[in-house]
Amino acid sequence: MDVKSHFLNGFIEEEVYVHQPPGIIDFKFSNHVFKLKKELYGLRQALRSWYERLSKFLVDNNYVRGKVDNILFVKKFENDNMLIQIYVNNIVFGATNISLCQ
Repeated sequence: MDVKSHFLNGFIEEEVYVHQPPGIIDFKFSNHVFKLKKELYGLRQALRSWYERLSKFLVDNNYVRGKVDNILFVKKFENDNMLIQIYVNNIVFGATNISLCQ
């Protein structure tokens, strides 16, 4: 699964300001900048922020982060396992029972 909007789902932990983009400049306030409320594609911290938010969601939902590979998450059920691996903006998942993937 390729997550197209992953960079837009992270939370900013510091104040970040950007120039007004070309074509959207408000000439009444042309010397003003925008303060970002959420992550934006191209920011250094955007990918890390998105990963932290997603991994927190998985851990909060009883997935266990891998000890050797911290981008691998495993959730154990009675007789089955579900695995999720995050790589940049891709999520690969699988399970020992196909019904867990739906």
